[in-house]
Amino acid sequence: MTATAPASVATPVGESLRRWREVRRLSQLELSLRAEISTRHLSFVETGRSRPSREMVLRLAGPLDLPLRERNRLLLAAGYAPAYPETALAAPRMAAVRAAVRQVLAGHEPYPAAVVDRGWHLVDANRSLGLLTDLVAPELLAGPVNVLRVSLHPDGLAPHIANLGEWRGHLLSRLGRQIELTGDAELAALEEELRGYPCEDREPVVELPGPGEIVVPLRLRHDGGELVFLSTIATFGTPLDVTLAELSIESFYPADEHTAAVLRARAWRLDG
Repeated sequence: MTATAPASVATPVGESLRRWREVRRLSQLELSLRAEISTRHLSFVETGRSRPSREMVLRLAGPLDLPLRERNRLLLAAGYAPAYPETALAAPRMAAVRAAVRQVLAGHEPYPAAVVDRGWHLVDANRSLGLLTDLVAPELLAGPVNVLRVSLHPDGLAPHIANLGEWRGHLLSRLGRQIELTGDAELAALEEELRGYPCEDREPVVELPGPGEIVVPLRLRHDGGELVFLSTIATFGTPLDVTLAELSIESFYPADEHTAAVLRARAWRLDG
């Protein structure tokens, strides 16, 4: 299970900075050089002998590669207001974001695409994602839908994934890296839940390409035979809002002509 970094506002800012530095495997000297401050000053901040300014907190958060949410938490711990807003996606000021997301989703038809938030909850999707969700038990699609749970749960996609061990290893590896980056305790709990799901296929410790493979494919058993997908992830390049920073769009592409033909035929049937 992946270790998590501090996320509580109750933790003193100096202690949080020190623990984040340790999570990032940086010495005081390395961090002070990257932040262009003295090691002595950094030591005083970490031990609580010096209260960092608002600018200093953000200056240290940069080389620590902290997500916007964690930067806000550090500011709160230091006694300052958060610097980055967290705007609901439905808010009027997010209209351009919603329009951009919908354009990406619609433009990806007839191939599946989904938008997820920090916790891997489904925020939006195009019509073609139904090819995958139609295979999932209804109870897993009720309420907030967690796409990792849907993918690996025995009542979800798992029984239909021909390379379940490989795909499961890929997803858990991605989740582990996210936990290391964010220190999110809820994601750590999700990881523990997912690792408890049954899987008879061997899960590779290290992702290595199989014969002729250049990415980890999703191989899905389907009525029309095995479908093979490649996936990409898109994020907003310069987010200054927590909600926006935590959105990602995962798009699936057919890896062979058979898969592409099945998707095109499905879209044609839906269009009537």
